[in-house]
Amino acid sequence: MPVIDVHTHMLNKDWLELLRRHGKPRYEVRKSMDAPEGIFLDGAPFMTPMPGHFDYDERIKRMDEARVDMAILSLTCPNVYWGGPEVSLEAARIVNDDMARAQTAYPSRIRFMASIPWEYPEIAVGELKRACDKGAVGVMVLANIGGKSLTDPHFAPIWQEIDRRGLPVLVHPTAPPGTPDLDMRVYNLIASIGFMFDTSLSVARMIFDGFFDRYPSLKIIAAHGGATLPYLAGRLEICFNNMNAARVKISRPPSEYLRHIYYDAVVYRQEALQLCIGVGGVDHVMYGSDYPHNIGDMKGCLARVDALPAADREKVRGQNAQRIFKI
Repeated sequence: MPVIDVHTHMLNKDWLELLRRHGKPRYEVRKSMDAPEGIFLDGAPFMTPMPGHFDYDERIKRMDEARVDMAILSLTCPNVYWGGPEVSLEAARIVNDDMARAQTAYPSRIRFMASIPWEYPEIAVGELKRACDKGAVGVMVLANIGGKSLTDPHFAPIWQEIDRRGLPVLVHPTAPPGTPDLDMRVYNLIASIGFMFDTSLSVARMIFDGFFDRYPSLKIIAAHGGATLPYLAGRLEICFNNMNAARVKISRPPSEYLRHIYYDAVVYRQEALQLCIGVGGVDHVMYGSDYPHNIGDMKGCLARVDALPAADREKVRGQNAQRIFKI
């Protein structure tokens, strides 16, 4: 069974320069404690470009070393949600075209998820079509878009088109709204805690909002093993059972929705992977690495997958991704 990495990133130097020119006042590119250039949001470090983000030959080399057969690429935060409609569309086109070229250059090794200018739905739907025509097999979205929830009616035209196409969507965290007020500018707390909070809140809101009932063909992948959702599954359930507000829009318990969504295996302890599988089901978990971030772990994430029982291992290594992405 081939190993398919569903959570792995590439950047593009033209995209980075566009962010440098148009990202202010919220985003800036400057030296960080970890690299000559880091990306800051509201003064807080939250993403560190690494050399591997820009080098496809290096990527293939590292995949070979780790025995990873295919990478389904996506951009990362801050994606293309800055600079206004023209800049946001340009940023999306730059990244989608670059990944499409890589897919053509490495047809047996590379696929990609589209980045689209979500803040501008009409433009976003057009770019989604263009990216799919170029070979995109899914979509990436951040867990909040400029502070707006993904369930905001503003984004409904995009979700309707994604649902119509039956595309998988990787929900990837960014800095949660209110980062300065949460005192996350220190100790890289955005990466260790803020990202997990952002994804958990976003997907939990989808569950309680009836999102998956409205979009039945939607395949949401909750990044980083579902963040804290597997750990909080029992709390979601007991709140649903005992609090009227949790049942305003749904009649089925959260546990059913947690087995409807998908998860990657970007966790760093074996027991965390086991918990994710226990909550989501082994048919809904896929290998991921977060390469080439400085906390990416291509070999370690695969070693944890390979430690699973044989039948589970094959599903997580690649069978589930083949089915979901129709590869």
